[in-house]
Amino acid sequence: MWIRPAIAVICLVSAISAACAEDFRIEEATTASDWNVAQIKPGTVVFSDRADGAKAADDAALVPFKQWAQSHPLQTKFLAPYPGYSEPIQPKANQPKANARKSPVTQKLYMYVAQARFILDQPPATIGLARYVTLPFLGKTDPAIKHKVITAADLPQHKDAQAAGNDNPQRPWCTGRATLICIESSYALEGRIPLGIMLANKLRDRAKKISDHIDFESELSLLAPSDIDQAALQQLTALDTAVVGALEQNIFYVNQIMKFGKFFAVVQDHPTDPGKTVVTAYMALAIEASVLEKKRKFEKVPVLRNLVPEEVLMGKSSFNSGASISAGLPKYARNEIKTVAGLLQQEK
Repeated sequence: MWIRPAIAVICLVSAISAACAEDFRIEEATTASDWNVAQIKPGTVVFSDRADGAKAADDAALVPFKQWAQSHPLQTKFLAPYPGYSEPIQPKANQPKANARKSPVTQKLYMYVAQARFILDQPPATIGLARYVTLPFLGKTDPAIKHKVITAADLPQHKDAQAAGNDNPQRPWCTGRATLICIESSYALEGRIPLGIMLANKLRDRAKKISDHIDFESELSLLAPSDIDQAALQQLTALDTAVVGALEQNIFYVNQIMKFGKFFAVVQDHPTDPGKTVVTAYMALAIEASVLEKKRKFEKVPVLRNLVPEEVLMGKSSFNSGASISAGLPKYARNEIKTVAGLLQQEK
C-alpha cells in the first residue's frame, strides 16, 4: 500500500517528468470487438499496428504508401501531411548519380501505421486540449527527443530531396491555426546504433553520410471546430459520438530515414457515460523506400548484418535499445501513445 503514496510524492517533486503520468498498460487488439468502448478496461490502451491480414499480434509491417492509400483512404486523408498528399516526384537533380534518369521519378514510401483507443475517466468538457499545445507537454511524451520552439519565419528553405513534395498547398506550415506551436527537434540515436552508423559510413562511397541524429521540424496544433469534419472523423474512428476536439503533431521535414510523420488524437464523447471520454489515437510514419533497399548491402558485411534498416526500424535487431526511436517503431509507438494516455488522465 506504500507504493502509491511514494509515486505521488515523486510526481509532486518532479512534475514535469513523464514517469509521473498515470500508468496505462498496452493491450494488443486482435479482433474488431477489442475496439468496442464497452470492452475497454480502465487504464488500458487497446493498440494495433498489424498489417492487413496479419494473424499474429506482433506482425507489424511496413506497407507501400500506394497500397495504404487505396485500402485506407480515410487514414490517408487524416494521417498524411495534408489531404490529397501523394508520393512526391523526385527531381532529377536530387537523384543519386547511379540512378539518375532523363525524367523525374516518384519517391516511393512505406508506411508504419499504429492506432489505439483508451478511455479517460473525466468528461470531455474538463480536458481542455489547448493546454497540451505546449513544449512541456511534448517534452514529457518522449524525454529522449529534445525540442525548441521556433516560428514559421525560422523554418529553413530546404533544398534537398527530404523536403520535396511536403509543402502544404492549403497553408504554409506553422501558420493558419489559432492554437499552434512550431517546433525544431533532435533525437540522438541510442545504444550501439551510432557505432554501426560510423562503420557503415566508412564503407560508403557516397559523399552524404548517415547521421547519428534524427532532426525534424513539426507543428503541434489543436484543430479548430471549423476544421473538424464530424462525419469523416466518426467514420475514421468507427465511433458515432460527437468529436469534441483533435490534437495533431504534423512532422513535415526529417533529415533522414523518414519522409513525414503524424500523431493524431481524436477526442469524442463516451457513448453511454457522460463522465468519461473516448480517445482514438494514431501514429503514422513514412519511411523512404531507398532506406529499405540498403538491406542487401548491409547483409553482405558481417559486422553490419544486425543493422539492416528494416529490422532496426521494426525492432527486430540486436542494435535496438531504449524506449524511443532506437527501440524500433513498434515499441516507440506503444510507449508514446501509452505516455500520452497517462498524461491526459493525470492532468484533470
